[in-house]
Amino acid sequence: MAVMKINLVSAEDLREFMNLAWNCPDDIGVHDPQGRIADAKSILGIFSLDLSKPVAVEVYSDDCDDFINEIQEYII
Repeated sequence: MAVMKINLVSAEDLREFMNLAWNCPDDIGVHDPQGRIADAKSILGIFSLDLSKPVAVEVYSDDCDDFINEIQEYII
């Protein structure tokens, strides 16, 4: 499992992040600062989070290097 903080500042960032999540075979959770959790592949779930601040992303796999490399520009 890998955990990292990301910042999604624009609608384009969000769209690209969700596209990358959809292409990843692993389960990915997104946690906002208020403690709410959403599936990174669920548009309704992501929109329920507070994205005005960095969020934590958890990839539930030990082999997630490709996904981490793809989202590198969002990691803070």
